[in-house]
Amino acid sequence: QVQLVESGGGLVQAGGSLRLSCAASGRSLSRYAMSWFRQAPGKEREFVAGIWWSGGSTEYADSVKGRFTISRDAAKNTTYLQMNSLKPEDTAVYYCALGPGTFRSPGPYISWGQGTQVTVSS
Repeated sequence: QVQLVESGGGLVQAGGSLRLSCAASGRSLSRYAMSWFRQAPGKEREFVAGIWWSGGSTEYADSVKGRFTISRDAAKNTTYLQMNSLKPEDTAVYYCALGPGTFRSPGPYISWGQGTQVTVSS
């Protein structure tokens, strides 16, 4: 199994930045992809960004394109989500997930982190 641990969430003013980290342990990630999802109160969990581990190809939700950047450090088995120009509507619990691809629905993912809260004030 793979354990995923997120960190880096917090409270930030609108227009500010945060960087989330997700450290994975348990096995090699070379055949997998890592994604970030978020879930606001009363809302469904939604795809934010994803990255293929081997080649680094990325995908983004339209709502964050141009503001968020996903990356990975393969040597550390860690993925990052750099969030810039944050808006109040970005407020949510953010989760990292391991899967066989960068699927935009939560179903196919194999393992999930515990979540980290991001709150953007106006």
